[in-house]
Amino acid sequence: MDWDLFSLFKSLILGFVEGMTEFAPVSSTGHMIIVDDLWLKSKEFLGSPYVANTFKVVIQLGSILAVVILFREKFYELLGLKGRHSGAPKGTPKLNLLHILVGLLPATVLGLLFDDYIDEHLFSLKTVLWALVAGAILMIVADLVMRRSNRRVTENVDEITYGKALSMGLFQCLSLWPGFSRSGATISGGVLVGMSHRASADFTFIMAVPIMAGASLLFIVKNWEYFTIDALPYFIVGFISAFVFAIISIRFFLKLINRVKLIPFAIYRIVLAAIIYLVWF
Repeated sequence: MDWDLFSLFKSLILGFVEGMTEFAPVSSTGHMIIVDDLWLKSKEFLGSPYVANTFKVVIQLGSILAVVILFREKFYELLGLKGRHSGAPKGTPKLNLLHILVGLLPATVLGLLFDDYIDEHLFSLKTVLWALVAGAILMIVADLVMRRSNRRVTENVDEITYGKALSMGLFQCLSLWPGFSRSGATISGGVLVGMSHRASADFTFIMAVPIMAGASLLFIVKNWEYFTIDALPYFIVGFISAFVFAIISIRFFLKLINRVKLIPFAIYRIVLAAIIYLVWF
């Protein structure tokens, strides 16, 4: 494989797309279809579709690392490496590892049971378009329900109950449908069960780290043969790009989400689906 500066620039752009969209409720899959499959075509400059798929998993790890860095204090607490802030009253609710495990369980079980079916039937362009629209509808419904509800909203992720963690985990199962968006599904689910948009987003990002990291590392172990010297520069550039832009994206999104809610992102998803349909068909 002969690499050049323009191909490295393409790797940087793909890292940008991954970092900016992985944790926003807009579907990184849909964006990769537009930017990569319709334009940059990573399988051509990387030499094969297998190396291209491995590249996409590697740059996803850059986005995951960004979450770990931004939520490092919370991860320290979860792992018992740091106690709760000294100013917190005794008996104050606290997010713990059991909340994370409860949230991860439904999608983990369904993913293991239906992995082959998902790979075979749900990775077509048409199914991704339907997922973009279906996810947008769920987000709109979540915002409308919250506006009309008078119940108390859970404002802080430390106040989440095991029931709400399980409910968000069940909604996360929808993200097994490529194009639906993990954050779109779980944030919507959190809002529907009475959590604020910010608390739902915090739990979504924290819960995403183990399931995404585990799946990515398992894929890399199975496809280690595609880590070649020729491909390594692309992997490094894409990984760093995804990490940097994920830091920017997550910080911006967390500041924005409680103000703008989900409907603007839902409208964007519908427009994105229309663009993909018009360009491809």
